Amino acid sequence: MRLNPFDPNRIRVEGGRGGFPGGGGGQLGCGAIVIALIGALVFGVDPGQMLGSMQDAGQGGYQGETTGQSVQELCTQNEYATEACNTLQSLNDTWEPIFREQGAQFEQPTLIFYSGAVNSGCGSATSSAGPFYCPNDQRIYIDTSFYDEMQQRLGTGPGDFARYYVVAHEYGHHVQYLTGIAAQIQSAQQQNPRNANQLSVLMELQADCYAGVWAGKNRNLIEPGDFEEGMQAASAIGDDRLTGGRVSSENFTHGTSAQRMQALRLGMESGNDRQCDRITQIG
Repeated sequence: MRLNPFDPNRIRVEGGRGGFPGGGGGQLGCGAIVIALIGALVFGVDPGQMLGSMQDAGQGGYQGETTGQSVQELCTQNEYATEACNTLQSLNDTWEPIFREQGAQFEQPTLIFYSGAVNSGCGSATSSAGPFYCPNDQRIYIDTSFYDEMQQRLGTGPGDFARYYVVAHEYGHHVQYLTGIAAQIQSAQQQNPRNANQLSVLMELQADCYAGVWAGKNRNLIEPGDFEEGMQAASAIGDDRLTGGRVSSENFTHGTSAQRMQALRLGMESGNDRQCDRITQIG
């Protein structure tokens, strides 16, 4: 995609310092379980240790220290960071009008760049966790070194659209937080724990769809091959592909490759966020 350069005055970006100071028992974000699973299968991380560390921090908001760097400095530290900041501004510019047209309140998320480890409002995490969104502090966390791992180990391909898709997916969770869908899913999971994984899958697929909506609403920026790159990325991170048959479908938390591709395609082809409601059946 030919994204416009970011304006440091129009996006919220911070540098997060590592560290695991601990705290009261918090709740894991929606992607925490699958993050641990990916960490175990792809990066050799103990999922129990990862989940434990992510639960260390409380729910009261961002728990870590910032680096004090400016937005300009953070967004130009490497090519991946610049891409992420360009994507963040494009996502803000796309979703804010949607909320305004629907008479809903919009609030930008904050993008946190970190290296190695970070302490978020959802708990502590290492870079092996990959990018994640924390609803407790409305922040998207990214260690940009993940993108090299994503290409080399997950086989998402060298194209830039796969990296844009990652940010757009996490931003989709922010949209779910703002609309109340995240809270409804969490409540349903608590009321019916047996369906918790199935509900998690629906939520993740909707975030994929929202990522597609962003791309669909910016068709003028799409370049040849972007759609194929998106489908390749969605396929590479399906639960069935990541687990290689070692985990039963009842334990999937993000959806199969086919499901993720279908959700992303729905958003891209329709460019309509209302179509994504078909996934969770939450109006």
